[in-house]
Amino acid sequence: MDALRRVDGRAAAELRPVEILTGVAPAANGSALIRCGHTQVVCAASIVPSVPDWMVGRGVGWITAEYAMLPYATQPRSKRELERLSGRTQEIRRLIGRSLRASLDLALLGERTVYIDADVLQADGGTRTASITGGWVALALALRGLVAAGELPDTALLTPVAAVSVGLYQGQAILDLCYQEDVHAEVDLNVVMDGQGRLIEVQGTAEGQAFRREQLDAMLDLAEVGIATLLTRQQAVLQVA
Repeated sequence: MDALRRVDGRAAAELRPVEILTGVAPAANGSALIRCGHTQVVCAASIVPSVPDWMVGRGVGWITAEYAMLPYATQPRSKRELERLSGRTQEIRRLIGRSLRASLDLALLGERTVYIDADVLQADGGTRTASITGGWVALALALRGLVAAGELPDTALLTPVAAVSVGLYQGQAILDLCYQEDVHAEVDLNVVMDGQGRLIEVQGTAEGQAFRREQLDAMLDLAEVGIATLLTRQQAVLQVA
């Protein structure tokens, strides 16, 4: 597997260097800057004491997400989305929200909404998966305040959640694709898992040629290994935050 020469010299099953810094957005209830290689995303969690109109009276909380790629995150500069969100942006917002809702007992949250803002400072592949991994850290930090105030049991946060990209590149399964690998990959797969090794979401596309079941299994195996490392990194960060 490791005979493949990747763009940045990594082994096929090797993550990019990962760094998570907390407290980067003091006005939010919880925040984290996650760096995965050259990809950098600021994730912030803000709690408001209300829920969307369609949820009022149910006694259940909600988590929703907003995602934006800042114009200078790419080269050349991209246009800022002001009047209308692209389909990609809307889909990523929904993915982040779904993924993080799976980590929390929303009934215990009560009628509160947690907004997760994910703003991409630099994009080099894997921005949506970094947003989920960093977003969960921000969420966990935000909920600490409610737990400390006695407004939320510490059992409300059911499990950590993390995500990573995998793909087929030159016929081989690889972990954590950078942008150059992503644009040339035969298959692009985003995988979200929880702390119990259960799948939350798998998004996969064959870019031109169909792939086999055994290739899918190989990619999922890589994702599981990578996500286990990310989950460990999350816990280490929270222990010192």
